[in-house]
Amino acid sequence: MTALALVALVVLLLVLRQNVIVILIVVAAVIHTFFVSRSSIEFLIQDIWFAVDRETLLAIPMFILAGAVMTRGTIAQRIIRIVVAITRPIRGGLALACILSCAVFAAISGSSVVTMLAIGAIMYPALLKEGYDRKLSLGAIASAGTLGIIIPPSIPLLLYGMSTETSVVDLFLAGIGPGILLTLVFAIYVVFMNRHRAPDAFDAAEVLSALRRGGWALMMPVILLGGIYSGKFTPTEAAAVALFYSLIVELFIHREMKPSDYGTVALSTVSMLGVILPIFAVASSLNNVVAIEGMPQQFVSFITQYVHSGWAMMLAINITLLLVGCIMEAFSAIVIFAPLFLPLVNEYGFDPVHFGIIMIVNLEIGYLTPPFGLNIIVGSVAFKESFPFMIRAVLPYVILMILSLAAIVTIAPISLGLVELFR
Repeated sequence: MTALALVALVVLLLVLRQNVIVILIVVAAVIHTFFVSRSSIEFLIQDIWFAVDRETLLAIPMFILAGAVMTRGTIAQRIIRIVVAITRPIRGGLALACILSCAVFAAISGSSVVTMLAIGAIMYPALLKEGYDRKLSLGAIASAGTLGIIIPPSIPLLLYGMSTETSVVDLFLAGIGPGILLTLVFAIYVVFMNRHRAPDAFDAAEVLSALRRGGWALMMPVILLGGIYSGKFTPTEAAAVALFYSLIVELFIHREMKPSDYGTVALSTVSMLGVILPIFAVASSLNNVVAIEGMPQQFVSFITQYVHSGWAMMLAINITLLLVGCIMEAFSAIVIFAPLFLPLVNEYGFDPVHFGIIMIVNLEIGYLTPPFGLNIIVGSVAFKESFPFMIRAVLPYVILMILSLAAIVTIAPISLGLVELFR
């Protein structure tokens, strides 16, 4: 009866249009008070404190703030200029430059929406001006923007690592292969779709000029990833370096960002953290309850009674995650479902790092699927296009991503090749 009351309470909160944070807090409080023996709401408060009292968690606000600084400044513009200059001789070179610019900026920002807006604000008008198809261009920007959550350093990969106690460095290494695969798939598609366009002449002087003006911007992913994989930086230290480097470059070298702009940038970061951290903290408390009550073991025992193939189990998990991505924001989905699925994944012999990449790619697709796909919602507002038009624009890219996901699931070396090399 109490369980039915809890379900009714959740349904009521959904009807009242409460956000995920409110629902999680209410559910966690009820569970601690009525469902767990020798527990009380004070334990919820303790769990929340222990969840946020982690040094690794400092990386998230610093990566978000660094991405906001770069978006406010001109790092994105300089990266785009370099890539456009290099891809000029290729048919559909400007669309290809859009994909590659998103990939490079993803290796700096760690965020899907930041990547989409930073590159899209410049590339979308340029693509339309050059006569590129509106739907194809918009789909390329929204879809390539999702590379921000798989190409390291990635905020969702950080959250997965903290939620499951998996090595963040291994996860970052594992994200490189799938990130390259998705970039190549998108690039081949846009070049094929624009194969009838006449290429432009290669301009060596423009390439050199773009490299000279954008050299500081290109050095950031080299410094960050080189420092992490060489063991010079921890992910948290890398986030601090990213923030320090972006501020120095934008304030004192490029001089396109003013000190007075920092307040606006900081407020946008705090606003995003106000969503991520409460969800992570409360979900961590619920995960503790689940672990104490032995629910993962019960879940594994139940599933293994009916599913005897690891691949059948993985197919079911992928379908579940694709559906979850349609209705739940990625950060919430990670902290809730990653600890739940991980014991099952381990039982069938899948590597937790490999599963982390599989989970992130599933949720990456969720950024492009209705009704709550974040990139199509934000993109429809930012680029002044209708929501149905955004859905049609991203549909071919979603199909390509699902095919790429199938390859990532079945061919483990795509994710684990570099991890095994560095272990």
